[in-house]
Amino acid sequence: MAELESTVINTNVKQKDPSTALVIAVTTRAIFNLEEEHKLYLEKGKEEYTRHQQANQDKPLPPGTAFAFIQAVQYVNKKILESNPAERDLFDILVLSNNSPESGVRIINSAKHYGLEISKFCFVSDEDSTQYLKSHSVKLFLSADRTDVCNALQRGVSAALVFQQEVQAPSTPLRVAFDGDAVLFSDETDQIFQEQGLEGAVQYERAMEAVPIGEGPLKAFAMHLGKMRKKFGQGECPIRTYLVTARSGRDMGVRAIKTLREWGLPIDEAFFMDGAPKGPILAQIQPHIFFDDGLHNIQGAQNVGVPSAWVP
Repeated sequence: MAELESTVINTNVKQKDPSTALVIAVTTRAIFNLEEEHKLYLEKGKEEYTRHQQANQDKPLPPGTAFAFIQAVQYVNKKILESNPAERDLFDILVLSNNSPESGVRIINSAKHYGLEISKFCFVSDEDSTQYLKSHSVKLFLSADRTDVCNALQRGVSAALVFQQEVQAPSTPLRVAFDGDAVLFSDETDQIFQEQGLEGAVQYERAMEAVPIGEGPLKAFAMHLGKMRKKFGQGECPIRTYLVTARSGRDMGVRAIKTLREWGLPIDEAFFMDGAPKGPILAQIQPHIFFDDGLHNIQGAQNVGVPSAWVP
């Protein structure tokens, strides 16, 4: 099936070693705003869409939801290489696209226009492009297509669904905010909450306080971020991470903190919201991306202009 994938190597950027790099794959609709083009594709079909993209190949696409995140990731690479030019533990960005190579020229030109450090463009004509994620050692996959995200998660790749929104590009350093249960952690406590209510969940947490919470779908990505952070002193680190969870600090915060300590995962700030809306805190943090499994929390983040990604 490999002949269905056409990979364009971007010779303008330093190629990373996928065995050591933190490889992030983004789809074209996650990194650029292609909503008009996508509508054309759905209404008029692939040929009309391809014609449109070829006719506009020199017109840069506007930035999409994940654009500022990718720019901030680039900044981290720059800082890492400034402190150690031989460092191989870098971010590596590749674009995974269902475009044909012919209609993909506009994607490549747009990335060059904005100076995005994308090492590879993979144009996949197959329905399920996620089958190529493992072969590229992808650690995080961001897509605007729900089926893509579910397929990636089933393949064991950390993945999240990006909703198109107007995003103000926040300044550096890279800021990443995570929800706790069903994102960084497993959903074991969520399940108890569904079955037994809040009191049952609190009792369960107290009984399990000494036992680390299970791993969630984004734990591996967060751990790799943590590994990169340890290369820097506290004051100069170009990465900041946040835990923004619906748990209450008093009843359910201790186990979460102990779990992070057990994992050796450094978190800069933790907010235990006790069920309160997360939007106001996220508006203060201004992360480049916020991961949550609750669509109401994603909506709250979008309402304050925070780029967000849903982990289904």
